Amino acid sequence: MTEFGVWAPLPATVALDVEGRRHPMSRGEDGWWRTRLDTAPDARYGFLLDDDPQVLPDPRSARQPDGVHARSQLWDPAAADWTDTGWAARPLRGAVVYELHVGAFTAAGTFDAAIDRLGHLVDLGVDFVELMPVNAFAGDRGWGYDGVGWYAVHEPYGGPDGLVRFVDACHARGLGVLIDAVYNHLGPSGNYLPRFGPYFSAAESPWGAGMNIAGPDSDEVRRHIIDSALRWMRDFHADGLRLDAVHALVDTTAVDLLEELACHTDRLAEQLGRPLALVAESDQNNPRLITPRAAHGYGLTAQWDDDIHHAIHAAVSGERQGYYADFGSLATLAQTLRHGFHHAGTYSSFRRRRHGRPLDTETIPATALLAYTCTHDQVGNRAVGDRPSAYLTAGQLAVKAALVLLSPYTAMLFMGEEWGASTPFQFFSSHPEPELARATVEGRRREFADHGWPAEQIPDPQDPATFTRSKLDWAEVGRGEHARLHRFYRDLVGLRRTEPDLADPWLPALRIDHDEQRRWLVVHRGALAVAVNLGAEPATVPVTGTTVLGWEPPVAAAGGTVVPGHSVAVLRRDQVR
Repeated sequence: MTEFGVWAPLPATVALDVEGRRHPMSRGEDGWWRTRLDTAPDARYGFLLDDDPQVLPDPRSARQPDGVHARSQLWDPAAADWTDTGWAARPLRGAVVYELHVGAFTAAGTFDAAIDRLGHLVDLGVDFVELMPVNAFAGDRGWGYDGVGWYAVHEPYGGPDGLVRFVDACHARGLGVLIDAVYNHLGPSGNYLPRFGPYFSAAESPWGAGMNIAGPDSDEVRRHIIDSALRWMRDFHADGLRLDAVHALVDTTAVDLLEELACHTDRLAEQLGRPLALVAESDQNNPRLITPRAAHGYGLTAQWDDDIHHAIHAAVSGERQGYYADFGSLATLAQTLRHGFHHAGTYSSFRRRRHGRPLDTETIPATALLAYTCTHDQVGNRAVGDRPSAYLTAGQLAVKAALVLLSPYTAMLFMGEEWGASTPFQFFSSHPEPELARATVEGRRREFADHGWPAEQIPDPQDPATFTRSKLDWAEVGRGEHARLHRFYRDLVGLRRTEPDLADPWLPALRIDHDEQRRWLVVHRGALAVAVNLGAEPATVPVTGTTVLGWEPPVAAAGGTVVPGHSVAVLRRDQVR
C-alpha cells in the first residue's frame, strides 16, 4: 500500500488521480488530505482540486519525468543502489569547494557525463563539489534558480537516479557534495502551490512573491522548506546545502527559519554519523548567520563572502562600476582580507547607507567564510557573461588564485577557472510560455541598457546557442597557457594541503604589508609570504627567502625580492617576525 498525502487547506475537495483514475481523499484537521492505495512503485499521479479538471503535480513530488506541468511519478529512495556506506565525510571549513552547473559542465550536460570528469577534480585537489540547483524547473535548460519542484530532481540531468549515481561516485572518489537550494521564491512556470495553500506572503522578493514563513498558516510552509532541505541530505546523501539569498527569507518569528533548519540539520548529522554543512549566501554581511547558537547566532557552518571577491577583483582588474565602487585600493584589499568583511557598519556608496557588521575574529574562524575569485553570479550576471580570463592576463588570474587559495578562508572555485576557460558563462533559460520567454529576454536587455549596453550585444537567454556557448571546452585543459594555469592552480591547492602555516584559520594571526603606489602586497602566513605584484612592471617587495612557488621566477635583490609584473611568488622567509 502507498500512502498519498498533500497539504491543501484552500480547496474544499481534493482527489487523487493515479494513471487517469480518480480516488477520493480525506481531509484531516491539519489541512492534510490523505488516502492509501495499491499502486505500481513507479505509478504516475497528481491531484484534482475542487472542480478543476487539471491534474496538478504533487508539491512534494519525488520525480517529474515529463516536466513540471505534468503528473508526478513515485520514486522510492530506499530502493536506490548506494555503495557509499563507508563514506567518511570531512568538515567543510578549510576545504576547497568547486562550484559547477551540471548542464554546462560537460557537452552532454548530465550527471553521468559529470561523473566522467571527477578525476580532474580529484587531481586538482578539490574536497567538495557544489552543484548549482538541480531541483525541477520548467524547460530543459536554465540556471535552476527558478525551480518549482523542490523535492524533485531536474529530469534532463538524469532525474533522481542520476543524482544518486553522481553523489555515490563523488563519495567513492573522496569528494563531498553540496547542493544549491533555493527557498526564497519559486519560478514563474509550473508554480501551482498557491492553489493548494498559503505558501506566499504579501512581501515581494527580488524575484517575485516571498515565502510565507512568518504569517498565518506558515508552520506548514516552514515544514515544506525544512523537509525539502533534509531530503537532499538524507535521501540523496548530500553533505550539505548552499542556501540561496537567505536575506530574502523575511522571518519575524522568535526562532528564525535558518536557526530552525540548522537545528534539524545537526540532529540529522548525529543520526547519520557524519558532518553536514549549511552555507548561506547573504548580502547583509551579518556574522549572526555563522555565530554559534550558544552565542545567540543561527549556527550555520559558513557563508559566501562577496566582499573578498570584490576586493580582489577590483584591485586586480581595475573595474569600479556598480558595487565595485568602494573597492579597488590595496588598502581596502588588505583590510578586507584581515577582517573578513569590508563593509562592517561602514558606508556603502552602492547602497547609499551603512552596511554590515564587524566579524568577531577572536571567536569566528576565517574558515566560516568562503572566498572566491568568481562564481556563477559574478560571471553570469555580467552583461555578456565574460569570465576574468577574457580581459585579464594569465598572471593576473594567477594572482587572484593565490590570494584565495593561500588565504585562511574556505576556498571556492567556479568550474573552468582553474585553466582560464575561454568559454563564457551566460544567463540562459528555456521558459516554454512565449510571453514569459519574451519578458525574460526584454528584461535582461533592459537591465543592461541603463549601463550603455546595446540590446543586440546582450545574449538572448532563450536562444539555445547561449546555453551551448556556456559549456566548458575540456580540450583547452592541456593546451598552452591553459595547461600552465591549471598546473599552477594544482600547485596552489597542494601547498594549501601540505603547509601547516596555511592551515591557521584565525585572522588575528594574519599580517599584510602593501605599497599602494608600487602595487605590491604581501600576505604573511607564518613562515610563508605570499607576495603579489598587481602592477605591470617588476616590483621589489621587502621580503627575502626561498622560493616555494611562483608564476614567474622572482629574483633576489638587496633587502628584498623582485616580483615580475602581474605575478605572484610564495617565499619561505629567511626571518620570521
